[in-house]
Order: sequence, then structure tokens, then C-alpha cells
Amino acid sequence: MAIIESNVSPSSQAFQANRDEMLRLLGRVREYEHRSSTTSGKSKAKFDERGQLLPRERLAVLLDRGTPYLELSALAGLGLDKPDLADSVPGGGIIGGIGFVSGVRCMIMVTDSGIGAGALQPMGLNKVLRMQEIALENKLPYLQLVESAGANLMAYRVEEFVAGGNQFRNMSRLSAAGLPIVTVTHGSSTAGGAYRTGLSDYTVMVRGRTRAFLAGPPLLKAATGEIATEEELGGAVMHTSVSGLGDYLAEDDRDAIRIVRELMANMDWNRGEVPQPRTFEPPCYDGEEFLGLMPTDHRRPVDMREIIARLADGSRFLEFGANYGPATVTGHFTLHGHPVGVITNNGPLDPNGAAKATHFIQACCQSGTPLLYMHNTTGFLVGREYEQAGSIKHGAKMLQAVANASVPQVTLYCGASFGAGNYAMCGRGLHPRFCFSWPNAKTAVMGGEQAAKTMSIVAEAGMRRKGEVDRDKLDAMERRIIEHYASQLDVFTTSAHLLDDGVIDPRDTRALLGEVFAICREASSRQTHPIQFGVGRP
Repeated sequence: MAIIESNVSPSSQAFQANRDEMLRLLGRVREYEHRSSTTSGKSKAKFDERGQLLPRERLAVLLDRGTPYLELSALAGLGLDKPDLADSVPGGGIIGGIGFVSGVRCMIMVTDSGIGAGALQPMGLNKVLRMQEIALENKLPYLQLVESAGANLMAYRVEEFVAGGNQFRNMSRLSAAGLPIVTVTHGSSTAGGAYRTGLSDYTVMVRGRTRAFLAGPPLLKAATGEIATEEELGGAVMHTSVSGLGDYLAEDDRDAIRIVRELMANMDWNRGEVPQPRTFEPPCYDGEEFLGLMPTDHRRPVDMREIIARLADGSRFLEFGANYGPATVTGHFTLHGHPVGVITNNGPLDPNGAAKATHFIQACCQSGTPLLYMHNTTGFLVGREYEQAGSIKHGAKMLQAVANASVPQVTLYCGASFGAGNYAMCGRGLHPRFCFSWPNAKTAVMGGEQAAKTMSIVAEAGMRRKGEVDRDKLDAMERRIIEHYASQLDVFTTSAHLLDDGVIDPRDTRALLGEVFAICREASSRQTHPIQFGVGRP
């Protein structure tokens, strides 16, 4: 493969401006992420008094030291708990990610009981469902560190209660698919949340701390008049010796996590079938330069080969169909030794570009090559020329190919992702295996200015029919529309609504994608042992 020759000048004024803006946005991301951990950390004195570890401390003890950990959806719920972002605590009350436990790559869900006693926060349920979906698709064991007050009764919504059943359906499907579910019940696991414990294949309970019951003492007394203690209803000793809900009795949090680590070490989880790491050469260009490649204005052109040059092993890229539909860039490279087919945009999609992408997707499915979509498009070109050339027809073919692709598809929002371009490029709605954003990414049905102008033309025509055009009123409407679109455009809105799996530092892109494609590759080679139903308790 040829080495991409970069035309970027890191010392240029434009590059420095791009870099400064990217760092500013990244600083905001880190500020919100840090707020979650610091808010939870304020409960440390209370946890210490009870002889417990904080949720993030539990996670740190669980994970193998010095191994990669891929945190997911850290900005979930941002601005949805409190509308003022200065007061919002993102994360949905859940710490989630993929990491190694005793050499086994696992999906790990931790309820953050340092915030609101572990009650689900806005988008917390959606975050759990997404984590379960990733675990199922990538054949990962599912580990839970649970201490939760359950649903927030003061913010009860019936639709969230009904949707909550999805997490238990998913747990049943994970177990039946041959993917072990291992849970430490560190504290409360009550009401519907008790099924997080009940649906686990292996359950560790902590003496004096675990509380798992469908109805606690107050609800029990209100419903039936019966009086019972928490220990009688759902303590660790009772469940491990009487009800059979618990399998292992631990003395404290560290002891419980030790048991989990020993359990995972003794599963021999398809170890001989996991593909070995491949050798590779680094790119020819500094990964720091990712910061200055994307323009601050998404309407300015950028050659996405510059991104590929800093992603690809040895900066080597074999472009496919370079002269046909040239604004749509397709081709092959390797990343950490993993073969990858890439589709990206040097501008809007056109009929030829969509047809080429369709061909390329199908060819990658034929060869079993995973696909990477890097978004940088304002959508499909419009007008008489493009409609007559079959823009809808060819766009539909591309959508068909994306929706039915038989290989792992990973999406990275690098810049704009507008209109049908979002769909055709395997946006969230087309269910990519993983989906991440750079801090500068923007997603919308169209630009705010285009939406405002469209509605202004329609409104002006209506005014003319009535005989009077109020330009001030039209201008005010355009401003409102632009502001409305701008308020939903950036990653601080899209990631809050789980329209990606996280916002990443561009400098981490190569390492992150290397892990993601390794996860996909392991999943394709792993042989699980499905059973008809999930593992049932005695």
C-alpha cells in the first residue's frame, strides 16, 4: 500500500485555531466527566464509616492493573437531571465500560451509589440497555457491582417503569446465549432492582451490607401490616443459607471482588480461541495532530485522508475507486494489525459516491473485513441533476447495504453528520457495533440556517398570499429556528441522549479503535455454549 503524503502544516494559523477550539471543547467534556466522579467522591466519609469502598474504588480493585479500560457513555443524561449544565451531573447514575478481569474481557456495570444512593438518574436505564446490547453482540461476560435504591420514586414515570423490563429481558438473553452474568450485591438491590441479583448466574453477597428484597420493611408494613427487619427480609446470611439467592458470602467489598476475580480466573473463558495480538508499525505522523485537522466551521472542506494517515499502520492506505464519486472516500488499511475497510466523506454524498460505497460495503462483507465510517458530511447533494441521476435510488441501496452488512461496523463522528448522510454513514439509528464522537462533532437533520431559510420561504409565501409581508416577523422566526437547531447540534446534547457511546479525545482515536476492533475480532472467533433458557436458581 502507498503511504499517504500529508499536506497539513501544524504551524499554520488555521491548524492552531482548529487545535485551540478542539482543546476548548475537550476541556468541557473532561469537566463534566470529572464532575461525576467528584460528586460521588463526596460520599467517601460515609462509605469509609460503613467499611465500604466507593463505586469507582470497587471498579479499580476489580480490573486487572495496567490493562485497557473502555468507559462508555460518560455524558449520559447531561442536562437532563438539571437543565443548567453548570449543575448537571452526567452518567445516569451508572459507571459502565469494557475491561479485563483475571485476563477475561468483560462488560462491567457499576451502580454509582455515591450519587443519590445509586437510584437511576435520567438516561441511566438507556445506558444499561446499551451496555447489555454491546455485551450480547460482542459475546462478553456481564459483570455487575450493584448497590442501588432502584427507581427514583419522586421522579416516577410510568413509561420508564414499563421500559425497565427490557434490562431483565436482556439479562435473560445474555445468560441463555452462554454469556455468564456475575454480580456482587454490595448493598441494596430492592423492588424491581432485585432482579438484577435474581437473574445473575453467580451472585456474591456481603455480610451485613447486602439487602435484596421485593418489598423493604416500610413497604411491607404499608402493604400487609407485617413487621420484619431488613436482615430477615433480604440479608446476605439469609440469602446464602435460606433462600438460595446468594452463592458466595463475602466479609466486605474487597473480599467480594476477590471472589469475582477468582471465579473469572477459573472459567477458562475461551482463552485458547482468543486471537493473538498482531504486529504493526505506527503511523508516520504524530497523533497529536488529530487536534488541528478538523475545521472549526463544519462548512469548510477537509481531506479526510489526513485523518486516515494518522490512524493507519504505517500511514498506508489502498484507496478504492478513487476517481469515481471522489467526494466519498473508500479503501483499506490496517489498524493495530486489524484489516479495516473505511468509508468517509470529503463533502456531501452524491449518487456515484453512494453507489461506490454500496459496492465497497458488499465487497467487505464478502471478505469479512470490518467497516469504519468516519462522518464528515452535510448530507446528500440536492437539485435536478442529482435527483435525475438517481440520488434516492442509490442512497437507498447504500442504506440497504449498511443495514444488512454481515461484518462489524464502527462509527466515528469526526465533523458534520447531517440529514440522510447520517443514516447512510451508519449513524446510531443503523445500529453500528460501536459509535463514538469527537468533541467538535455536530449532528442534525440539516443546518440551522438551512432550516430557518426553508421555513422563512414557506412563511413568506403565505404572507404574500394574504397581501402583506412582515420582514421583522420573518427575521425573528429565522433567529428562533437557528437557536433551536444550535441547542441540539453538539455532542453535549447528542451524547447526553446516548446518540453515541462516548465522546473521545481525538488523540486517543487510534488506541480506542484498536481495542474496539480487537473486541469485534474476538467476538467473531469466540464459541459460546448457549442454552435454551438463562441459568435458573434452585
